[in-house]
Amino acid sequence: MGSVSLNVASSRRGGRRLACLCSPGLLNLLVLLSLLSTNLLALLAFLSPRAHPIPAATANLSSSSSAAISAQVSAIAREIDATRLVPHRDGGSGTSLPPELLLFLSPHALPLGRDARTGLTHMPASVAHACFRSPSTLALLSAFASYAPYAVCPRNATLPHRLISKACEPLPRRRCLSRGPRAALPASNMGVDSRRWVKPRHDHEFLIDDVLHLAAGGGGKIRIGFDVAGGAANFAARMRERGVTIYTTVLDNAGKPMNEFVAARGLFPLLLSPAHRFPFYDGVFDLVHVGTTALAEGGSPALGQAGTEEALEFFMFDVDRVLHAGGLLWIDSYMCHSDERRQVLVRLIGRFGYKKLKWVMGEKAGTGSTKVAMYFSAVLQKPARG
Repeated sequence: MGSVSLNVASSRRGGRRLACLCSPGLLNLLVLLSLLSTNLLALLAFLSPRAHPIPAATANLSSSSSAAISAQVSAIAREIDATRLVPHRDGGSGTSLPPELLLFLSPHALPLGRDARTGLTHMPASVAHACFRSPSTLALLSAFASYAPYAVCPRNATLPHRLISKACEPLPRRRCLSRGPRAALPASNMGVDSRRWVKPRHDHEFLIDDVLHLAAGGGGKIRIGFDVAGGAANFAARMRERGVTIYTTVLDNAGKPMNEFVAARGLFPLLLSPAHRFPFYDGVFDLVHVGTTALAEGGSPALGQAGTEEALEFFMFDVDRVLHAGGLLWIDSYMCHSDERRQVLVRLIGRFGYKKLKWVMGEKAGTGSTKVAMYFSAVLQKPARG
């Protein structure tokens, strides 16, 4: 019994020592020391030199990316600086620019001073950058903006067309009074064709009903579309008869007020050249309709790029942007001056990955000095990406 009582007492003394070692105060101290040592080791690892240097390929890629970004930023900065230097004479001809034009193009001080994000202290003009690249274009813009404030706006249908064809966006005439309607529009001789797209005329021309059937067969429905360089908006008129709304880009020509004529037909005209970016959000159209004029003028004529593969590529990228996935691109009777030009378009379409719903290529006898004309028509469906 004594031995038992001795062992019990000894175990109790050991239990007291263990309880003392596991007291809350000591445990808190140990946790604090552990946190301090961990943070100290992390700080030393962060401040110490890298044990493994960055591979040369990765370093070169990083430096090249930074150089590319810097080059783009520098180009933007140069463009902004160029807009600050608004010339007061049109290409050295000695004629001062109109005050209205200088007022619109001159940079204006920001109300809160310097912008912390861009570093700008003045707001440059958001349009007409391409107008400064050519003295002749600036002279056209000067003539367009020559008006007396609060007087009736001058009427010259050729100036806006010439400016747009040079990729120079005509500035709005902000402080002159709009004229009333012109004389009654002629009932004919404005390019109205009641047969096209309704009755077959050529083997390379598709009919509207056939294209709408193709869209329905693919599980889609055409409700709203975009016609690039649509002239008198005959395509929009035919589509309206089938319950489809079409926006048409229209340019006035000398003696032909096409915008007023399209509006008089109850359709939507847009004063826009194929050389400009389309003012629509991404993926809003069920159908984009383009023809020979649109594909020939796509690009920037002011920079001498009209007709090049790069200009056509930029045009097609913007067409692809406004067309939603599953929408239709209708290339309508595109007449090529050579088979090489046609093959350029075919290769470009292949890069976009469109599905070919209807595809016709061929030749026909030309007129005048053109012996043979290449034609190309297609209905393509935009794929879903990502």
